[in-house]
Amino acid sequence: MGKIIALANQKGGVGKTTTAINLAASLATLEKKVLVIDADPQANASSGLGIDIREIECSIYECLINKSATKDAIHETCIEGLHIIPSHIDLVGAEIEMLDLQNREKIMREALVAIKDDYDYILIDCSPSLGLITVNSLTAADSVIIPVQCEYFALEGISKLLNTIKIIKSNLNPSLDIEGFLLTMFNSRLRLSNQVYNEVKKHFRELVFETVIHRNIRLGEAPSMGIPVILYDAESTGAKNYLSLAQEIIKRN
Repeated sequence: MGKIIALANQKGGVGKTTTAINLAASLATLEKKVLVIDADPQANASSGLGIDIREIECSIYECLINKSATKDAIHETCIEGLHIIPSHIDLVGAEIEMLDLQNREKIMREALVAIKDDYDYILIDCSPSLGLITVNSLTAADSVIIPVQCEYFALEGISKLLNTIKIIKSNLNPSLDIEGFLLTMFNSRLRLSNQVYNEVKKHFRELVFETVIHRNIRLGEAPSMGIPVILYDAESTGAKNYLSLAQEIIKRN
């Protein structure tokens, strides 16, 4: 049975999509069957895995709003064993369209029932908000990875996210766990990076992943090629970091 992991943080630019793309690619490289669900209207995870969203007829939007079969929305990527359900700009309006639907917080969970057993891991790339689509993602998930940028204001907003997780756990998804806090954009030469690392470690202890994602130019370049960093430059620090994270997650599970 597959494990569904949401990647969430309402703060933008913390490395959610970079993590979704590269963690998924690393898990697939380690011979796991992986599905990425792009639940962000910006569709960066889709383009980062080589999908041209202009040519997509069935996306996560159709699965949630039109009740299209989830299997019809699955696309292959350039890595064997790694599939994606892409996003679409229409997802921006989905939250308003879902307001009048019954069990509106559980639509994503219901959509994934038919395919959950087909994968070892399903990663949901959430949008940088705590709206209805993110609530759906957290309700569907078994656990959540929270990327934390090693910069000033890093911990700002985390209490709000943790409160949302607590509410979802109480009312919608009692089995939702925190998979871990992932420190991203780490620069060991900067005192600030080390301060943020120490503060997150002090607050969340064993919930913080041992693996830290270092600031790495290759991670920024790979999406423009529509490929994960492991295909762009397998020897780069970014590729090694995400492979290490994938191994840590497999070991934890």
